[in-house]
This record gives sequence, C-alpha cells and structure tokens, in this order.
Amino acid sequence: MWVRPMRLDDVGTVQRISADSFTDLEERLPVPAGAEAAGRDARRAADWVRRTSHLVATDPGGCWVAEDGDDVVGFAVSFTRELMWVLASYGVRPGRQGRGTGRVLLESALHHGRGCLRGMLASSPDPAAVRRYRLAGFDLHPAMLMAGVVDRSALPVVGRIREGSLTDTDLMDSVDRRTRGAAHGPDHEVLHATTARLLVVDRPTGQGYAYLRPSGEPALLAATTVAVARDLAWEALASAPADEPGTRIGHLTAANQWAIDVGLAAGLALHQRGYLALRRCRPPAPYLHHGSLL
Repeated sequence: MWVRPMRLDDVGTVQRISADSFTDLEERLPVPAGAEAAGRDARRAADWVRRTSHLVATDPGGCWVAEDGDDVVGFAVSFTRELMWVLASYGVRPGRQGRGTGRVLLESALHHGRGCLRGMLASSPDPAAVRRYRLAGFDLHPAMLMAGVVDRSALPVVGRIREGSLTDTDLMDSVDRRTRGAAHGPDHEVLHATTARLLVVDRPTGQGYAYLRPSGEPALLAATTVAVARDLAWEALASAPADEPGTRIGHLTAANQWAIDVGLAAGLALHQRGYLALRRCRPPAPYLHHGSLL
C-alpha cells in the first residue's frame, strides 16, 4: 500500500468509496428512526464529485489516495482557507479498515495544514474515526440533528431576508471571519452551484446568510447575531415543501442552542449524531457548519 496525491481522474473512484463507506456506516451504526439522512442519489453524487474536483484544483497538496496495487482503497480530501485547515472528506474502502491506511492518509492531509492556526472537521460517530481525530489533537464536540415534519402553524413572519447571489461573497466572507475565523472564499461558487437557494440578511443590526437544500435543510448557515440566525433558520423551515416528511436541521453543537429552540418550536425531534472536531478554536456560533466545506 502506498499514498500518492489525488488526481482529477481519481474523483469518480473516490466518490464510490465514499458512498460505500457511508452505506457501511449506516448499517453498523443506524441513524435513529425519523432522522434518516437522504441517500446519495445521482444528484448528490454529482454534487460530491463537483465539490471534490474543486478542492483537488484549489488544494492539490491536501488531497490524497491510498493504493494497493492498482486499486484505490482510501482517500483524504483537505484544504486550507486563510489560517483554517479543514478535512472535507475521508474514508477507507469497507473491508480494508484497521490496517493503518486511514492513519497514513490523515497524516498526509494534516501536513497540508501545518501552517494553519486552527483545524476543523465533521466526524461520523464511528468509534475508530473518533479515536483517530482525538489522538491527532482535536477536541470533540458532540453534534446533534433535528428532524421531522414542520408544524407550519408555528412558522413566524420573518422580514428583511432577500435572495442572495455570488455578488454577496464579500459580505459572506466577512460573516465567516467573525463566526468561524476564516472565509470560505472560492468555496462559495461550488456552494452556490450545489444548493437550491441562498438567503442573505444585511441589516444595521446584523448580517448573515444560509445556503439551503431543496428540502429546506440549511446546508450552511452563518450570522453575526442570534436574532439573524433565528430568522434565517425559520425562513429555511418555511421553504421546505409542505409534504416533506424528513425536514432536517443538521450539524448542531451545544454552542448553538438558538437552533435547537427553533427546531423544537417547529415540532422537530432532537437526535445526537457524530461530532464537530476542532483544533485550537471554539465551536463557531451562530453557525451551522457544512458537512464537507464546513
């Protein structure tokens, strides 16, 4: 087995390994009833390929694959933005875990962030992965998700939220720096292309934005005040199809109690799933991180 830099022509193979790993994890550690994630259908697979291809292009030194003979058996995709290192995706083919492949891949990806002050990643609940992140020096913050059918009678009237576009990138980067300590920069282009809607708030009392999936789930939400964050979350829930059975608010940490309050008021159920792993920084707030681009 040896590790080499990922190439663009590896991305399709890596996506299939990621999908297989996701399926294997769901079989070993099932999600609580009512909180099931949407499967990786053709659209989600295409979005995954687009995000990963984008990161191979922007951060070739952070993207690695492990090979055994001619077979790719694992991968790690990481990137740096300003002084933040992020692990976007990481996996080993089912049946090949426990042989040291994941450790070597993570070490290679971490080397890409050696000049960064902070680190961030979204961890699955897999005990082996969690152990590896803690040994690498990350603090583990339990993450939650909320899911269910939105009680539409509970939806408040929210004003002064507009549709956003990539012309709002400077505003969004400013919000990112205040909440998570680093801008998303070039990642806004791929976020905009792989989500259904962008909401922006620009008020004298606060700013914020949210990328929404077609289901209304916030793919990423950041704000300078809790009041703005609440309004964005309510607008996201209001945009969910009325018959959507699995509306979700994901990637909640204890630092974002405001989001739990919104979800409970909307009739969603609270579940625990995975971790936000951080190095030399506190959980961002008011903030709901993206699973890959955080």
